[in-house]
Amino acid sequence: MSNAVDVRSLSKSFGSVKALDDISFDVAEGELFGLVGPDGAGKTTLFRILTTLLIPDTGSASVLGLDVVKDLWAIRSRVGYMPGGFALYPDLSVAENLEFFAAVFGTTVEKGYELIAPIYKQIEPFRDRRADALSGGMKQKLALSCALVHRPDILLLDEPTTGVDAVSRREFWDQLGILKASGLTIVVSTPYMDEALRCDRVALIHGGKILEIDPPRSIGTRYGLPLIAVRGGDRFGLLHTLREFPHAHAVYLFGDELHYTDKRADALPEAVARELGEYVAARGHKDVEAHPIVAGIEDSFMELMGSAPAPTATAA
Repeated sequence: MSNAVDVRSLSKSFGSVKALDDISFDVAEGELFGLVGPDGAGKTTLFRILTTLLIPDTGSASVLGLDVVKDLWAIRSRVGYMPGGFALYPDLSVAENLEFFAAVFGTTVEKGYELIAPIYKQIEPFRDRRADALSGGMKQKLALSCALVHRPDILLLDEPTTGVDAVSRREFWDQLGILKASGLTIVVSTPYMDEALRCDRVALIHGGKILEIDPPRSIGTRYGLPLIAVRGGDRFGLLHTLREFPHAHAVYLFGDELHYTDKRADALPEAVARELGEYVAARGHKDVEAHPIVAGIEDSFMELMGSAPAPTATAA
């Protein structure tokens, strides 16, 4: 199977800000590939290079076998791009936006309707409504329809569900699953770990560097230290107490519990959990539960971020 995206030793700076720092990865044809990282990690800069909107300083990148610098016009006609934020025309109606983007690519809505129908039918009853009057979820569906109307060979989505409600996020990813099943290659960035789990592979990116690339459910399997979930009433007080434990490696808040990592790689997790329970109880924390857990993608990302060199500055 050939690669739909091939990136080698890619770097890009804006003045003193190192947005991308010698990154390399590939995306297979038909793959749903995720870029996971916080704001300023470099995800948007990468998308702009892959869509030929920026030129890299060093390294190379190809999309569908075409060089992003030399073959920009050929790439643009074959890529569907949904940038971060709402990038359509707010004063145009739903139908007018769709017709405009179809015309830009020399096609019609009718020719692309079969591909966009599962998405567009949900907002078609509002085809005469101005785009800026749509809800967040409806704007998202319109933007995806506009990115697909010319039947692209690859879809690039930059944090498409940021600021959208949970139901709309889930519906959006269900649609991505349908598109992937049709054979479409999809590269999507997200700050949400639950969305990352729906990708075939993910690249964890921080400070312009790729920390790891793997199937999302495999990333936590190489977590080499005992990991304990701790639950109690005074979470912030408990957080400080756990960080004072002599063998503490890291402690983070995860929802309504804390994840404690012990620095002793050879310690039995069950024994560590017992020690923690006794330690926090002796310091006045009552009704605290502590038990070993398997590391997830969030735990691995926090660990990798903690061990990565500090970035010189942040980028988009």
